[in-house]
Amino acid sequence: MGQSRPTLAAVAREAGVSKATVSKVLNRRGDVAAPTRARVEGVIAALGYVPSTGRRVHDVPPTVTVLFDAFVNLYSAQVLSGVVAAGTEQGVDVVVTQLPNGHDARSLGPAWFAGLADKGHLGVIVVTTELRPEQVRACADADLALVAIDPVSLDPATSEELVSVSATNWAGGLQATEHLLDLGHRRIGFAGGAPASRPARQRLHGHLAALGGRGLSREDALVHQDGFAYEDGLAMATRLLGLDDPPTAIVAGCDASALGVMEAARRQGLRLPEDLSIVGFDDTYAAAWTSPQLTTVRQPMREMGRVALRTLLSTHNGQRPETHHFELATTLVVRSSTAPPGR
Repeated sequence: MGQSRPTLAAVAREAGVSKATVSKVLNRRGDVAAPTRARVEGVIAALGYVPSTGRRVHDVPPTVTVLFDAFVNLYSAQVLSGVVAAGTEQGVDVVVTQLPNGHDARSLGPAWFAGLADKGHLGVIVVTTELRPEQVRACADADLALVAIDPVSLDPATSEELVSVSATNWAGGLQATEHLLDLGHRRIGFAGGAPASRPARQRLHGHLAALGGRGLSREDALVHQDGFAYEDGLAMATRLLGLDDPPTAIVAGCDASALGVMEAARRQGLRLPEDLSIVGFDDTYAAAWTSPQLTTVRQPMREMGRVALRTLLSTHNGQRPETHHFELATTLVVRSSTAPPGR
């Protein structure tokens, strides 16, 4: 049998450098010292290394992988548009992938990350997906830069290693509820994301802080945490509006679930906003397309994508990030789905 084809890892090991440095040499990047470049090029020639694509890596732009847990929502589309815009500015290609149905990040082992490195990818941007410490370590072992956008959770073991980008979710929950309180609402339902989601927990805590600031305590019957999907909003609102003393307003965990809340209200013959006020979260394109138009908390999703891409590139180039956890400010966008209570 013939010898196996040399890998990027073998070149890195023989040259005494990281796989990221080998990728930089192959891509003719300027941030490699001349002696190091010469040593790596000598090893490439001696081993006869050819990239797995069969083409010289420098024939194509540097590449970043964006991994989604699900890509069938407007939030994902707007985040990705920011990543792609920043990639275009920086001359970086963006490859999008999604976890297979029924899988989570635990299914991504060291071989998956090593495969990306062998293809010459610079790093991975992970969106709304749980990352366990072993995934963070596997990415680092593959010499890939890693940035998480709206991570589901931050494990204490990796919180100072993983760079994350999110919005000020606690402040957003506070803004949404204070707006309803200022309109005169006192029975306010909360239809949020699943408790396992860090952004969902932060939004709920902001909501409860706003209630507490007005002397109102939490009422468990008014708090539901099913998820961020349209169907979740529909189910939660159906339960909330079926109470003997239903809420006059509902804060939804995101715009998609807010649409479900709207549908539940319509099925019960309620007028919006005369009988029920609704606030969403995200300010996706759909917020301005609903009838009535949705009052919502805007998180700067495109800018989150831009920050993630720029931070990943700087990390790949050996620069330390200004902070490990970027939080971009939210703002309340008032439209016509909220009004003073009418009953």
